[in-house]
This record gives sequence, C-alpha cells and structure tokens, in this order.
Amino acid sequence: QVQLVESGGGLVQPGGSLRLSCVASGSIFSIRTMGWYRQAPGKQRELVATITSGSKTNYADSVKGRFTISRDNAKNTVYLQMNSLKPEDTAVYYCNVLASKYSGDYIGSYWGQGTQVTVSS
Repeated sequence: QVQLVESGGGLVQPGGSLRLSCVASGSIFSIRTMGWYRQAPGKQRELVATITSGSKTNYADSVKGRFTISRDNAKNTVYLQMNSLKPEDTAVYYCNVLASKYSGDYIGSYWGQGTQVTVSS
C-alpha cells in the first residue's frame, strides 16, 4: 500500500504564505505524477497543481503566479509553496500521487488525508 502524509496547513492572513509538504511511503516502485487538489466547503474538489516525473508542471488559472509546486524524488516528497494567499484559497488541500507498487504493476491513484488551509484576517 502507498501512504501519503501532508503537513504545513494552518491559519494565515491574506497576503501571507504557507508551504505544504506531502511524503509518500510504503510499497512504492515508481511515482509518476504528484499533485495537489483542494476542496472548499460546498464545492467540488479541484486541481491546484501537478508535477510529472520529468518536472513538467501544470497549474489552475486561479493560482498561477502565486503557487509553486516542486518535488524531491529522493525523498518521495511533493511541495506546494503558496504565496499571496487570498480568502478564496481557503480549503482542505489534498495530496495525490500516481504510482506503482512493483515492476509491471498498474498505476494507482493515491490520496492523502488532507490538510486545512484557512486564509482570514
């Protein structure tokens, strides 16, 4: 099994910054795409940013220029640096990875438990 543990969420004032981390552990052979999604109360979960194994990144329009996704393959870790935070960024942020557990295995999608980010004065 693949386990994901997120950290770094919290309460921050508008204009502030936070850095989220997500560590993948367990039976991992290969990690493909890593990403962050978020879900605000009463809304559907939406993509925030993804990064491929080749470090190609993709961002939601709402966070472009403010958020930066990165990964450390040696540590099986993905980061989300969030700057210039706005109240509308308030949500539970979820880590997601596409990974295989052994050679020849299918590519599974795995989710973390989520970390709360609240942007408020």
